[in-house]
Amino acid sequence: MTTGTGTATPYESYVYAYPHKTAYRRLPERPGLRGLWADQPKHALSLYLHVPFCEVRCGFCNLFTRIGAPEGLTTAYLDALERQADAVREALDDAGGGGPVRFAAAAFGGGTPTFLTASELERLCDIAEKGAGADLRAVPLSVEASPATTTADRLAVLADRGATRLSLGVQSFVPQEARTAVRPQKRADVEAALSRVRDAGIPVLNIDLIYGIEGQTEASWRYSLDAALAWRPEELYLYPLYVRPLTALGRRPGEPADPAESWDEQRLRLYRTGRDHLLAAGYEQVSMRMFRLPGAPAAGADDYACQTDGMVGLGCGARSYTSELHYSFDYAVDMREIRTIVDDYVARPRADFARAEYGRWMDADEARRRHLMQSLLQAAGMPVAEYRERFGGGPGEHFPAELAAFAARGWLTDDPELLRLTPEGLAHSDAVGPALFSAEVRAAMAAYARK
Repeated sequence: MTTGTGTATPYESYVYAYPHKTAYRRLPERPGLRGLWADQPKHALSLYLHVPFCEVRCGFCNLFTRIGAPEGLTTAYLDALERQADAVREALDDAGGGGPVRFAAAAFGGGTPTFLTASELERLCDIAEKGAGADLRAVPLSVEASPATTTADRLAVLADRGATRLSLGVQSFVPQEARTAVRPQKRADVEAALSRVRDAGIPVLNIDLIYGIEGQTEASWRYSLDAALAWRPEELYLYPLYVRPLTALGRRPGEPADPAESWDEQRLRLYRTGRDHLLAAGYEQVSMRMFRLPGAPAAGADDYACQTDGMVGLGCGARSYTSELHYSFDYAVDMREIRTIVDDYVARPRADFARAEYGRWMDADEARRRHLMQSLLQAAGMPVAEYRERFGGGPGEHFPAELAAFAARGWLTDDPELLRLTPEGLAHSDAVGPALFSAEVRAAMAAYARK
């Protein structure tokens, strides 16, 4: 059950969750949540609320989200979210063992949670607190937003309800690049949104930027980096552009302006430029994508850490994780299919939310792979002793071929006590992660892609 590193590209896949939802399948037994959570540790759970609405769908986006909402749909969605929260919390409370239910972190994602109005955001927070039982003012709360929806009244609600981190999807401060990425926005509007975030007093501001856009140069990339750095954000995420099926960019070639340079070469060059620029500006590298100011307050889970066991997801696009099963609702990228899934979700009775419908059972091998990915894709690496204590053997015993291939490429440091990527290995994180996928997960993902 091992895989090699035969990928021909450093950009095979962004491993933000393993296994990916395209490896999930319908669970014919529809296991009850009460049984699934029995004896699971419940003292430090993560809570995720998914809002599947956006004002516009960016050209690179293949997330589970729909554009706009007909009149009454957001209310119906929040009604369903409330029913789900009540059913899930009852199941967790009734599940034996594992101690009392307590949430240690929370996040609102999407979609764009700030698509909701201020009053709807108040209700979303009430659902998290009164329905799910999270104390939002006592735990890190991260919220995703877009410049157009980052209004003063929405930010006031989030700040008052305990938001500790706001992540703003800017992508580029160059208007032409934003248009090319099908993310039309004015620089002045982005700056105004950033000013409102700072005025709201939310402790951590994260700015997302994208490199590899057609026509982007090192000079224009540095321009966006410097425009972001002017706000001294506590966090910055640098994302390589992917052109995926069923997206706006997927319908046209995704190649750099200079035909003498491959797109992979362009993205690697721009990644290194961005990394070095942020390191020189005093930021620390947490992962290939994530950079953080030293001393910035802890405001949520680090990159990849959101997929730890003990994740409770609410909403039609949310995942939940126990140590034995990862589960969710049906998944789609096509807009028509997404609308169907959202409509199905809002029509569900409360009892439907007490069972898992789609998912993937996790055996010991998958658990080891997941842990290795979560740890190795962090710049800090993974103590070998920690892995050995958890799994009864060393990573070299469980994944000899993969780790030997990484070492041969110069992607691993020479430290027997700490499994850690070199700077070049970290640059190739999107090849390292997929190389650790099991054959079964790869086959399931491929079968989904062929549908």
